[in-house]
Amino acid sequence: MVIASKVRNVIVKVADWFYPLFSRFMPRETFLYLMCGGGNTVFDIFLYFIFYNFVLQKHIVELGFVAISPHIAAFIMSFCITFPTGFLLNKYITFTQSDLRGHVQLFRYGVTVLMCIILNYLFLKLFVEFFGWYPTISKTITTVIVAIYSYFSQKHYTFKISNKE
Repeated sequence: MVIASKVRNVIVKVADWFYPLFSRFMPRETFLYLMCGGGNTVFDIFLYFIFYNFVLQKHIVELGFVAISPHIAAFIMSFCITFPTGFLLNKYITFTQSDLRGHVQLFRYGVTVLMCIILNYLFLKLFVEFFGWYPTISKTITTVIVAIYSYFSQKHYTFKISNKE
């Protein structure tokens, strides 16, 4: 726990150093969410790159009963790491005022992340296949929509503050 506390303190100090530049535009909690979520997203992309190119070496993963394409296997592998890091960043840095129990937060976080995956899929299908938009533009718009959904669902559902008085 000492290491986790030190890591948290470093992240909060870095955030507090940069936050004055953004304080006119957004509340501190939103800035922390963007910073932690952005950092976790960059971490996810980095892990995906490493798993896909160097661990899996772009080869299909044969499990005997199923074969998994390397891009999906790399997604699963990176997700297994960034799901808990995303939860911990949200719980201990961004939404620290929540009084919900940890296991409730974790379950709700999982539900919210599952919804984000579904929304990513649906919006990409809609924008690319139905509207005929370019995939990169579609992914960018999808990311903005899903990030906004994620922020509000994390704030008002996963890590909500109960009105106990």
